[in-house]
Formats: sequence, structure tokens, C-alpha cells
Amino acid sequence: MMREESALEERRNSESHDGAIPEDALKKAEKYIEEEEGPSRRLSGKMDLFITAVAVVMSLFHLYAAAGIVMTQILRGIHVMFVLFLTFLVFPSAKSLKTRIIWIDILLSILGVTVIGYMLFDFEDFIYRSVVPTFWDQFFGVLLILLVLEATRRTSGWIMPAVVIAFLVYAVIGPELPKPWTHRGYDIGRIVGHMYMTLEGIFGVPIDVSSTFIILFTIYGAFLEFSGAGKFFIDFSFAAMGGKPSGAGRTVTLASFLLGGPSGSGVATTVTLGSVAYPMLAKAGYSKDVAGGLLSAGGIGAILSPPVLGAAAFLIAEFLKLTYLDVILMATIPTCLYYWSIFLMVELDSRKFGAKQVTFDKTYTLGRLTYLYGFHFVSLIAIVAIMVMGYTPILAVFWATVIAFAVSFIRSDTALYPKKLIRALKGGSIGVLSVASTCAAAGIIVGVVTLTGLGLKFSSIIIAYSGGSLFLTAIYTALIVWVIGLAVPVTASYIIAAVIAAPALIMLGVPDYAAHMFVFYYAILSEVSPPTALSCFAAAALTGGNPYRTTLYAWKYTLPAFVVPFMFTLDPKGVGLLLKGTPLDVIWTVAASFLGLTALAAGVENWLFKRTTLYERLLLIAGGLLLIYPTALYDLIGVILLAGAIASQKFRSASPEQAAT
Repeated sequence: MMREESALEERRNSESHDGAIPEDALKKAEKYIEEEEGPSRRLSGKMDLFITAVAVVMSLFHLYAAAGIVMTQILRGIHVMFVLFLTFLVFPSAKSLKTRIIWIDILLSILGVTVIGYMLFDFEDFIYRSVVPTFWDQFFGVLLILLVLEATRRTSGWIMPAVVIAFLVYAVIGPELPKPWTHRGYDIGRIVGHMYMTLEGIFGVPIDVSSTFIILFTIYGAFLEFSGAGKFFIDFSFAAMGGKPSGAGRTVTLASFLLGGPSGSGVATTVTLGSVAYPMLAKAGYSKDVAGGLLSAGGIGAILSPPVLGAAAFLIAEFLKLTYLDVILMATIPTCLYYWSIFLMVELDSRKFGAKQVTFDKTYTLGRLTYLYGFHFVSLIAIVAIMVMGYTPILAVFWATVIAFAVSFIRSDTALYPKKLIRALKGGSIGVLSVASTCAAAGIIVGVVTLTGLGLKFSSIIIAYSGGSLFLTAIYTALIVWVIGLAVPVTASYIIAAVIAAPALIMLGVPDYAAHMFVFYYAILSEVSPPTALSCFAAAALTGGNPYRTTLYAWKYTLPAFVVPFMFTLDPKGVGLLLKGTPLDVIWTVAASFLGLTALAAGVENWLFKRTTLYERLLLIAGGLLLIYPTALYDLIGVILLAGAIASQKFRSASPEQAAT
């Protein structure tokens, strides 16, 4: 038994399975994580101990708030206070200050506490002054807005603060604008009162979600990370997916799903998995660009996948007043379609490129590995089970965290003893800072939209340009979300698009939940879209491939993510993909979608049972597009075209080269 455990530990510590990735490549890839999450400081000594203590207190407070009762606005205020205080200490104002804290950082941290302290000191009187704020209300309100802008600049760059400033300027100069953009205009007092003293601005829905769902899930993810769940998920995938030439690609796909759920970060999942799995992909015969594209697609799948999804999924639930379980259920079939398509493309790639079978470490069988470390699955299952029992997502993730902590002691090498526990609690708080500051900034944007009515104006403009066509409106909305996503983080792009673009789809009869899921999926795609394409650039840094060719291959693998949103938006029956509608509609739509994506994948890969001719490829692509449009007539024609392509493949002789392959 001990020998077995030692062997497994050896394998875990080796990190890669033949051929390590150069250290400089790993550092380059990690820079893209910093670009997404902010370049945090590396400190030591007393200051590091102090930051650790504050971060631990922050995590413990939010765990207490999840199980206890804390007034909404007070919880949001204390959350923002912790976020501002830690952000200015953890994230430097410039890259040259990554190893030290200067006086301005300390001053800004203290001011972050002061503005929230002022709000909470005479809270009952404070909230009733929002329409006519006093001089000091305005002073501290302006200060809070400036602090949020600086915190956002430090964690996600200058573009997001610039967007926020543009919205604030719009709120002021409304009377000077031409129709249909004009509005009455608002002075500083009214803007500050709305942003600082109500639940419509900085302390609105985004911060509500950050202070409840997101912080708890980052703590939970940190508990899984420090108990070794990530390593187990990779080992499990290696053990489960070997034995075929496509085994390397399938391993990456499964591991990305298991790793990504708890992390909720596409770039982090790409780098974590790529550092271990790329040597295996190279050994199987994958080129640098193809391997990078597959790793990027896996990272994106992390944000799409239940039970955690990305931070924006929590916002969907809050905006629409749905349960988070509803959002999980709506994401289930699109996630299955996504991974079905990737698995299928991996299988086709293995035949198309002649992938080699990789010999996996046989230290443990899948059954033995599951027996020893399968307890890591318990907390993931518990999240869904607890919500099905009728409890809130907040309580579900709270108890899942408790369960993850408890089961970690089943084995000594995974146990969260005090040192590990402190690191996990610290990691949970530090991990939320970037998202939380973005949510606070996005709250200002939402506040401007609600104050000025910009959402309805913008939606009316979109509909006017599309001539009332739902298809064109969906295209324009997708482009708007995509462009916004190039400039700001996923969470922010979803929030902005949800309040200014989603109403256009809703006005044309699309159910609100489908419109928001549409925006959610296209916000995520920014991570594989140039010129930012953080997941692709991180993967290319690991593999040494070309970032733009890597992006093209990532697009191939992420094809379902581009297509599926249109499937549940353009026709009422399409919501069957979100498990809405009659059982017959759901079954029909899901079955047609799987067939359609199969045909599209084969057409894109230029390979079905063998290499396709131009005629067969056109049949597959046309049949796939018709099948994914949820109309009975189109489905029938799509099936006929797919059958024609299959028949042509079966009755056509393969070339000598294809036969050899």
C-alpha cells in the first residue's frame, strides 16, 4: 500500500509525462493569467503575514455571512471594503513595484476602509439621503468612485476604467447629445447619490453576486486546489482516456472539464493543464498550433461547464431572479454539445493526422485511483444535490466547502492541516479581488444605464438597424458582445451587454433567460478572439506555437460555442436546448442538435469515415446548419443531406494514401 502511494506521489510531483516544458515558456504563459487576473505582488515578511491575516478574516466573514444573517447593504459594503483594502496592497500601481508597497498604496487602502466606514457609521440616516446627498456624502461618494476605478485599473488594466468614465460622462452631458441618445442629464450630487447611496450603482447586483456567490465559490475552489483535487482530476483523466490514438486529445478534454469547473477561469485552466499535458500531446503527434488550440478550447469549456460555470452565470440568476439550479440546468445540454463536438473532432483529428497512441502510466488502474482519491468528487456532487433538495446556492457551496474540508482528511497527503487551511482561506479572498473590483466598476455602468434609460435606447437602435429581423438582431448583438469582450473581462462584458444589448432580443420575443444565455456565451468567446485571445496566447506561449494559428484551431474546436446560442434564440422550439418547453420539443431539439454538430464537425474537419470530397463537405456543412435550426422541415432536409454524405463516403473508394491512414 505504501509503495503504491509513493509511486503515485512520484508521478504527481513529476508534473509532466515525458519532456518538461521550459521554465521561460511557463513564465510567459503565466503572464497571461496575470493579464486576466492582475499582476499581484510577491511579498514576504511581516507585510505578507498581515495581508494573509486580513485575507483569512475576509474569507471567514463571508463563510459566516453565508451561514448567518447579515443585512444586504452592510454585507455588500463590508465586501467592497475588504476588496479595496486588499487590492491596493496586493496589486501594484506599476509593474516595477511588484516586490514592495509604497505609501500611496497604504493611503488608498485606508481610504477604502474610510469611505465604507462613513457609509456604515450612520447607516439608517445615510440611505434616506440618496436624493439630496450632503457635501460629505458627495465627497466620500466621489472618492469611492475614484477608488473603484483605480482598483479596476490595477486588476484588469486601463480599458475598463475608461469605459466606466465614458458612461459617467454620458450621464452628465445627456442634454447636449443628439437623438435618440439624449436624456435630461444629471449633476454630480444625483450621480453620487445613485452610485453610492442606493443598491442601483456600486452596491448593485454585480457586487451582490460578488459578495455572495463568487467569493464563496473562489473559497471552495481554493479548498479543492490545496487539497490536491486538481492533481487527482488530471490523473483521473489520464487513467480514464488512454488506450487509443485519440487518447491524448480525449484526456485533455476531460481534464479541462474537471479542472475548469472549480476554477472558473479559462486562462488558468489552459495554463495549468497545458503545463502537464502538452508533452503528451506532442508525443501523440499534435502540432504546436493544434495542441494549443485544443488546450484553449478546453479552457473555455471550463467557464461554460456546470456545476460552477463562470462568474457571469451567477449574475444571470440574480438579474432574472432565477435559482442558480435553473441556470445549471439551462447550461447542461449546451455543455454536452460543446464537449461532444470537441471529443468528435479529437477522434477525427486522430485519423486525419495519424495521431500516435501514447503509453500512459499504469501505476494505478482507474478503479484503484478512484478508490484512493475519488472522495474529491463528493463535494462537487454535493453542490447540485443540496440545491436539488431545495437549499439556496449560497448554502450549497458553503456546505460543499465544509465537505471538501472534511473529506480532505481521508488521506494524510490531501488533509487541510492548519498551514494548508490558511493558504486556502487566503487564496479564496485573493482570488476574488480581480472579479470583485470589476463587478464594482460594472455596477457604475449598470447604474448609469438604469438612471438614463440607455438600455432601451440602445436596443431600439439595434432593432432599427436590423429592420426588426430577429436573425440580424442576434448577429448584431453577438458582434456587440464580442467587441465589448475584446476590451474588458468576461464578467464585465456580460454585465454591459446584458443591460444594453439583451433587451433588443427580448423586445423581439426571445425569452429573457435565452437572451441572457446568448449574451453569456458570446461574452466568454472573447477569450479565444483576437487581438486579446488570452487563452490562445497563453497556450501558444506553452507550446511555442504561433498565437494566431493557435487561435484559428481554437475556433475550430469551439465551433459549438459560436453556433449553439443561435439555436436557442432564433426559434421558440430552440429553447429545448435549455431544457425549456414540452418534453417532445426538448428531445427533438436535442437530438437534431447533436446530429447537426456531428455533421458540422465532420465538415469543418474535412473528414468523416475518410477524407471528404468537396461535394461531401458541402453536404455535411449544409446539413449541419439546417439540423441546428430548430424547424421540422429544415431538420428533415438536414438528415437527408447528412445521409447523402454518409452514403457517398461508404460507396466511394478511398485513395491509397487514405487507405494507409
